[in-house]
Amino acid sequence: MTDFRTAIVTGSTSGIGLAVAHALAEAGHAVMLNGFGDPVEIDRLRAQIEAETGAPVGYHDADMSRPDEIVDLVDATEAQFGRIDILVNNAGIQTVAPIEEFPVDRYDQIIAVNMSAAWHACRLTFAGMKAQRWGRVINIASAHGLVASPCKSAYVMAKHGLVGLTKALALEGAEHEITVNAICPGYVMTPLVEKQIPETAAARGMTEEEVIRDVLLAAQHTRSFVRPGQIGALAAYLCTAAASQITGAALPIDGGWTAH
Repeated sequence: MTDFRTAIVTGSTSGIGLAVAHALAEAGHAVMLNGFGDPVEIDRLRAQIEAETGAPVGYHDADMSRPDEIVDLVDATEAQFGRIDILVNNAGIQTVAPIEEFPVDRYDQIIAVNMSAAWHACRLTFAGMKAQRWGRVINIASAHGLVASPCKSAYVMAKHGLVGLTKALALEGAEHEITVNAICPGYVMTPLVEKQIPETAAARGMTEEEVIRDVLLAAQHTRSFVRPGQIGALAAYLCTAAASQITGAALPIDGGWTAH
């Protein structure tokens, strides 16, 4: 097995996913970006990562709520890079609302993108990892995969499911040198979290400043947001030989939130 490995990072055109993709490229891995956004800006990001790291970087615009497009993402990655060694399931969406007011179509989307997409991507890549006797699956779950908050029933449900998938597949991959782990970040100031602030304020009858101080950072005992680069560094470490005995773990990076 050479040092050259290929990674798919879903939802990687911004936020946590982009930081993970950059960290993996810095470690020398080829990376397939995925996500939505302005095509010109995405190509600029892709070229910038290549220039900064020297690693080859591709892009595929698969909608992770659609299983047929996930198939196309996997096929395109194998066609461009010849193999898939690392899968980072990061794509995620969020809506904040009491359950009796929760939009049903939005519930379906959250389950599809945050949980079912990871299952499909693993289904399509696990056989190849077994055949080459090496693989890394990293599911970007959340502190909400370990604990709950009100008005986030669909998201909490999906992230708990992602942690369960992590444990099940860790057992399936253990004898094939495949590790499967979940990273469980606390609050990171990403576009997804920025969108939650006014939604949470409306759902709880609070100001946006109160949401940041009394809801988001109140949960994190460091009283500061997790940085995307910290999550990228942890993901890159999980792909090293030093991490080969870490599998089936749900690893908090949450400023002490889940230690409470």
